[in-house]
Amino acid sequence: MSSSSGAIWFLIVLALLAANLPFFTERLLAVLPLPTALAPKNLGLRLLELLLLYFLVGGIGLGLEQRAGRMAEQGWEFYAVTATLFLTLAFPGFVWRYLRRRP
Repeated sequence: MSSSSGAIWFLIVLALLAANLPFFTERLLAVLPLPTALAPKNLGLRLLELLLLYFLVGGIGLGLEQRAGRMAEQGWEFYAVTATLFLTLAFPGFVWRYLRRRP
């Protein structure tokens, strides 16, 4: 397995975990306790957290790309596709939080 292949798989797994993180915890970014004025975390706050995590994972991906030495020019299409992919990766967490039946 080449170094770039490992970096790609690392980024995919990181994106999967980050996309589902807002739906599996009541803490902000899984670290900071939520102020009582905002508790419990609503869908809007979860989507804002999802957007922040999208940019965080994108920054890590950019860093890995710079480290590999092959910076590619990206247009708006790239960001539209990656944002849609990130939302798709968040689907299991959304289903678990909002659509599953509770006893």
